[in-house]
Amino acid sequence: MDFAFTDEQMALKKQVIRFAGHEIVPRCAEHDLKSEFDRKAFKRLGEFGILGLHFPEELGGSGADVVTTVLVGEALGEAGVDGGLALSYGAHTFLCADTIFAHGNDEQRRRYIPKLASGELIGCMGLTEPGAGSDVAAMRTRAVKKGDRYVLNGSKIFITNGPIADVAVVYATVNPAAKHAGISAFIVERGTKGFSVGAPLHKMGVRTSQTSELFFDDCEIPAENLIGSEGEGFLMAMQTVEWDRSALVAPFVGAMSYALKKCAQYASERRQFGRPIAEFQAVKEKLARMKIFIEAAKGLIFRIAWCKDQGRPLNHLEAAVAKLFIGDWSLEPANAAMSIMGGYGYCHEYEMERMFRDGRLAPIGGGTSEIQKMIISKLM
Repeated sequence: MDFAFTDEQMALKKQVIRFAGHEIVPRCAEHDLKSEFDRKAFKRLGEFGILGLHFPEELGGSGADVVTTVLVGEALGEAGVDGGLALSYGAHTFLCADTIFAHGNDEQRRRYIPKLASGELIGCMGLTEPGAGSDVAAMRTRAVKKGDRYVLNGSKIFITNGPIADVAVVYATVNPAAKHAGISAFIVERGTKGFSVGAPLHKMGVRTSQTSELFFDDCEIPAENLIGSEGEGFLMAMQTVEWDRSALVAPFVGAMSYALKKCAQYASERRQFGRPIAEFQAVKEKLARMKIFIEAAKGLIFRIAWCKDQGRPLNHLEAAVAKLFIGDWSLEPANAAMSIMGGYGYCHEYEMERMFRDGRLAPIGGGTSEIQKMIISKLM
């Protein structure tokens, strides 16, 4: 295995860090404080080419491989981009747009991918329900075919980009008795009769990403909005795990690198008892353990990205290990960063308290740590 990035990849990473640092990061604190989605920043991600990076050029992308795509996500976090905008980007690009690209037909790709890649349209994915989070087979949202249309009834919850999305990839069951095998995926556009969204949920962290419920009340969509074939939805949802365990968490891993840089700088400048606090053994240990987590996390996410580039089927055991490690073990370095920064870390004027709040989602979103342990033990 070659663990080196190419010169082109490293140059692109530097460009993304410079771009995000100049055009997005200065806006993060204001939007986080107001719990506002930064449309201008999101649009700039599209104009810079990040939203559609891995899509082919004929569909508005750059044709980048998965490793490069993950590297760019890491760069966003390393530049200091807030977790909310990064989460909105991930849900838009990998959960919505990539599902249409990977499983949709040519007409669906031509209709949606270029506009999603540019940021003209915003996407979301509707999977989780009040009674069906980790237990996807318990899904209650129904899709009944009537002639040349499907009628959807049900609701979704905790949907990133829900209040602002123009296009939603929605999972519904066409046959509840078939459980997983009855789940199908559909494209639902904003403004469709019978489709509505709830008010944005007020969250502890990632506050610039808008999250809400989705409601379907006799929502009629054309039959051609079915993605793939009936009963293939569960497999599509599981394939998004490849992105969830690599590209979606990459900005979070990058954010920990950003936190380490800030903490090291602060520890070198902050003096107590006549010397920088970086000379104290307790602080040195915290910095070292932060670095250990970052390097281990990078190894896990880039291994998944590399395997995806090689066309290897996802190893769900490795994916669960990566999700569990990054989710649970990140809490310690995040807490260490707060301790090093002391009172300044607790104040909103400094980024550390926002990063601490954003990071608490890691053991919850995309499959809780408890579920990852169940998967690991079962596959073992």
